[in-house]
Amino acid sequence: MKNICSLLPLEYPLIQAGMVWVSGGKLAAASANAGILGVIGAGSMRPDLLEEHIHKAKKFTRHPERLAVNVPLLYEKTKEQLELSLNLGIRTFITSAGSPKTYTSWLKGEGAKVIHVVSSPEFALKSEAAGCDAIIAEGFEAGGHNGREEITTLTLIPQVVDSVRIPVIAAGGIGDGRAIAAVMCLGAQGAQLGTRFVATIESSAHSNFKQAVINSNSTSTMLAMKKYVPVRLYKNKFFEDVKRLEDHGATKEELEKLLGHGRARKGMLEGDMTEGEIEIGQIAGLIKDIPSVEALVKRLIQEQRQSLPSGYFF
Repeated sequence: MKNICSLLPLEYPLIQAGMVWVSGGKLAAASANAGILGVIGAGSMRPDLLEEHIHKAKKFTRHPERLAVNVPLLYEKTKEQLELSLNLGIRTFITSAGSPKTYTSWLKGEGAKVIHVVSSPEFALKSEAAGCDAIIAEGFEAGGHNGREEITTLTLIPQVVDSVRIPVIAAGGIGDGRAIAAVMCLGAQGAQLGTRFVATIESSAHSNFKQAVINSNSTSTMLAMKKYVPVRLYKNKFFEDVKRLEDHGATKEELEKLLGHGRARKGMLEGDMTEGEIEIGQIAGLIKDIPSVEALVKRLIQEQRQSLPSGYFF
């Protein structure tokens, strides 16, 4: 099986995850400059805002070939986002929250690489059959929206690796070089980190959000809204409101009404840590600083090398 660096023009087989309201052009550019895949999270972006962030990323990186766009497939303007990104020179796409058959063949016909996010071996097989170049297998420790199967990273990665022949990138609960070393021992050819990159200087996350991450402990997050769309949340007042409804048997419609519109923006971008929806992974409890992306990547590589026997080094 190929190392992810054989597929993408990367120095290290690491991906900075494309998170809503966090992964803008500045973070993607810094990640590309550090030798990893820099991903713009298009899930929260109108096409005009996505265009702005792609231009920003290309302006501030020396390696535009290391830029990618993460496009969830459930939104109305998905096709417009993809076409815009292609026209602006993006040739690596991470797709999620939908069938990989929908756009993979078309994107590959345009000369793009497609990586699809999955939460089970069954979805991994469907992604391979659809022609995806690689798979991100994400355990339910991850922040944000998770698979309903609730398979943890430790058990998910070897099952996916054994199921497919294309490169597997591990995600979910990976916050330092030790975890990167661990998933590589499980057969992954790379790792995607999300929560760890929230708490970096270049991320778009509000300073209140970043501070909440580094103040977190091992029990600061929990999976919620399973009847609507499962999502791992930081435990704030909004989370407690959700939990109260769920404990009383709330319907999908009641949860949807509570969520409303704009809560994720309010929390993660605008810093309302009371009423905002704060999506963050379990690994937040490990994070205690806010470094630059360059310093973080150097640290991750050093930690990974110290954790693996020779022969497993990047």
